[in-house]
Amino acid sequence: MTKKIKYTVEYPVRCSPAILYGFLSTSSGLQEWFADKVEDEDGVFSFSWSGGAAEEAELLEKEENKMVRFHWVDSPKDEFFELNIESSEVTNQTILVIHDFAEKKDIKDQSQLWETQVKELFHRLGS
Repeated sequence: MTKKIKYTVEYPVRCSPAILYGFLSTSSGLQEWFADKVEDEDGVFSFSWSGGAAEEAELLEKEENKMVRFHWVDSPKDEFFELNIESSEVTNQTILVIHDFAEKKDIKDQSQLWETQVKELFHRLGS
C-alpha cells in the first residue's frame, strides 16, 4: 500500500469564525454540507453518503472557533483530516484551511472533492 501524503487546500469564507465553526464541529452542521447523514455518539462521527454504508471518524481534537481534527477509524493512526479557521492579517478575512491525506496520484481528485463539498458549505452559509 502506498503511503499517503498530507496536502492542504484553502478557501476564503465570507462569515464569522463562530458561524463557520458550527458547520465544522457539529453533526447537524456537517450534515448541511459534508455528508448526507451525520451522527455523533461520544465523539465518534458516523458519515454516510447517498444511502451507502456509514464511515466512522473519531473527533481527535477541537478548539472553539479555530479547528477540528478527525481520524477515519479505518485509516492509519497518523492520518487525519483537519478543518482550520484562520484570519488573514491583511484583510481580516476568514479562511478555511483543510489538511487531508491522499496518495500523490489522488491529490488532484481529492482536492476537487473538497472543492465540491466547500461549494455546498458556501451555499449553506449564503456566501
